[in-house]
Amino acid sequence: MTSPVTAPAATVSASPRPPSPKRRAGPSGPYLVYLVPGLVLFVGVILLPFLMNLGISFTRWHGVGTPEWTGLDNYDRLFSDTTFWASFRNNLAVILAMAIIPTMIGLVLGAALFDYVAKRFGAGTASGLRASYYLPQVLPIPVAGIVWGWFLNPSYGALNASLEKLGLGGLAQDWLGDPSFALSSVMVVMVWIQIGFPVVIFMSGLQRVDPALYEAAEIDGASWWRRFWHVTIPQIRPEIYVVLLWTTIASLKVFAHIYVLTKGGPGGATNVPAYYSYQNFFEKTQVGYGAAIATALTVVIVVLTVLFLRVQDTGDEEAR
Repeated sequence: MTSPVTAPAATVSASPRPPSPKRRAGPSGPYLVYLVPGLVLFVGVILLPFLMNLGISFTRWHGVGTPEWTGLDNYDRLFSDTTFWASFRNNLAVILAMAIIPTMIGLVLGAALFDYVAKRFGAGTASGLRASYYLPQVLPIPVAGIVWGWFLNPSYGALNASLEKLGLGGLAQDWLGDPSFALSSVMVVMVWIQIGFPVVIFMSGLQRVDPALYEAAEIDGASWWRRFWHVTIPQIRPEIYVVLLWTTIASLKVFAHIYVLTKGGPGGATNVPAYYSYQNFFEKTQVGYGAAIATALTVVIVVLTVLFLRVQDTGDEEAR
């Protein structure tokens, strides 16, 4: 009887395991170490000066000697100061000139350059026009103010001279010296200076919009304005929030434009809280009261920033 022959068991060769990926060497210290330079700058440049300003706002001080503690007297005076509230109303006009109007014009110009000019005349033409709109942002504000001061001068200014040559000499005015026209003239200058910033931001935002959206709208027969309203604006909503927030804060802090063009005059017609605070600090040497104005302005800016961010978060959630 022969014993059954059994086949040798097949040897299963274990496949080699892939080498485990090497971990990248982490930083030698905690990540928070890299935040220290920014934190030091924030504390030294922003936080400490703000706390010092807040403390001075509760005192009566002329810039020399020992401050005299007065509690809330400066703030009581602030709420009943008609000059402060007049400057605040002027600041609302400045917000219109530096935030709302430039944002609206910048939307149209940015969309036109991106969606029309670049396609018709080439990207180089659109870039050149964008740079020309942004040029006032690059110019130092004192230089721009001096040039506009020459342009609006009642005696030898180019604007009145042009009106005279056109036979419209009756429309010539003292644009920066007449209280009826001073604030409007300053607003025109601010629009001219500020308009380039929204154009650049919006053109940058439009580059991330899917071109298929425009093509689909164009196939459906939508005009340029309908594409602008139903495609462009919804797609760059985050950029609109950023521009409005940035320009609104800038308009609340505006100082150099007023200082160079009118110095708050004539008769306070162009005064704003930032310049009014400067007047009390350095011209009237009422440092405590000037600090109270600066503190109140800071609170307004912080509150508006929080509101803007809340509105932006709400809009983003609805868009999702």
